[in-house]
Amino acid sequence: MTLLITGGAGFIGSNFVLDWLAQSDEPVVNLDALTYAGNLQNLASLQGDARHVFVQGDIGDRALLDRLFAQHRPRAVLHFAAESHVDRSIHGPGAFIKTNVEGTFTLLEASRAHWNALADEDKAAFRFHHVSTDEVYGSLAPDAPAFTETHPYEPNSPYSASKAASDHLVRAWHHTYGLPVLTTNCSNNYGPYHFPEKLIPLMIVNALAGKPLPIYGDGLQVRDWLYVGDHCSAIRAVLARGRVGEVYNIGGWNEMPNRDIVHRVCALLDELRPSGEGPYTRLITFVKDRPGHDRRYAIDAGKIERELGWRPAETFETGIRKTVQWYLDHADWVANVQSGGYRDWLATNYSSR
Repeated sequence: MTLLITGGAGFIGSNFVLDWLAQSDEPVVNLDALTYAGNLQNLASLQGDARHVFVQGDIGDRALLDRLFAQHRPRAVLHFAAESHVDRSIHGPGAFIKTNVEGTFTLLEASRAHWNALADEDKAAFRFHHVSTDEVYGSLAPDAPAFTETHPYEPNSPYSASKAASDHLVRAWHHTYGLPVLTTNCSNNYGPYHFPEKLIPLMIVNALAGKPLPIYGDGLQVRDWLYVGDHCSAIRAVLARGRVGEVYNIGGWNEMPNRDIVHRVCALLDELRPSGEGPYTRLITFVKDRPGHDRRYAIDAGKIERELGWRPAETFETGIRKTVQWYLDHADWVANVQSGGYRDWLATNYSSR
């Protein structure tokens, strides 16, 4: 009984690995290429733990995948590995096609070969769980109903287009070959170990450093926010009880404009780590919006609640407080991820805005 987890050193993947091994003795094989957002420091607490087998490698390496399947014979694949930042996809879409489309294809083919060779009982129990995003659905009008699992796909960025393609591949491998798949489409995650290029960790890190807090456009882009620990519990529920071939939307029931998020982060920092130079909101800077910026995402997470009994445990108020406190308590982690490459990226993305 083993899980093969791809991208398990990234933000959501590492939180899932830590969460899984805190509750189960079932081992995990963690395959991660350790690109800029993959960080073994996220998994430092598992050093020496025999239940965690880390392998540095690419999901596009078929020979490596075949060796891992043959050696560990996993009962399930949890596919977190992805290039996931919209701004990076605008500046360099090729990497997103390579990882999210070609990499998913290679992983599906290796999984299918492994699954086909299993005995009937193991074959029936096997699952390929694909972790995706609400961004595949496109943008919602202010008064439009939230995304359900039957909402048409309308991706608007190279990132969301690449994830939409991977979702379609997973669906096709189920309908064409019978591979027992599950797909989850989540809203914006936040929480510990989030690489500080995304909105919430970037605001925390920049505020503590006295740097500008850049908000795109008018800051009224609306997102649904999901605490990463809740996402992990939802994935466990889908893996255990989800219906094969089905899609489950996972959301936090927390729609909020980006501008309000930044103000809440500033208010918490004013409380927990006040600056001698005044409120952190003084650092807010509105910058040129990114091309094709979706105005609103909203997840209807009713299906996963009806079928599997899952609801998020955290409100935004409890989750954001935990998140800000985590970054205050882990300044060494922040310093270590802020490599030269990360600083170069910030210059590329924000200098012309």
